[in-house]
Amino acid sequence: MTFNPAKKKVLVVDDEQKLLRVLSIKLKISGFDVITAPDGQLALELIETEQPDIMLMDIIMPVLDGFQVLEKLRTFSDIPVIALSARTENAGKAISLGADCFVSKPFDVDNLISLVEKTLSK
Repeated sequence: MTFNPAKKKVLVVDDEQKLLRVLSIKLKISGFDVITAPDGQLALELIETEQPDIMLMDIIMPVLDGFQVLEKLRTFSDIPVIALSARTENAGKAISLGADCFVSKPFDVDNLISLVEKTLSK
């Protein structure tokens, strides 16, 4: 049985606009609903209002960074989170704060989408 992304909503959080666009397009092509946020504060607001099924989130961002978002998020939600960062040394802390997995930048977008599907299938 193949994964059916229909009706699954993905929140993509990154301050890099180009990456937000690319991920949004690829996820939409793969059948997901996509919402985006350029910073951690807006991400937390969108989790409450939009109730996405999963979040892809950069660690290094303005306003609230990914670590701060995870700390706040885990007080009210168990949404799966895939943490993204060019700094691989951020992996351990992201996981310890509640990220489900960590992907280092740059990454293969198709592999990331497969990881989203796998995570949502659990």
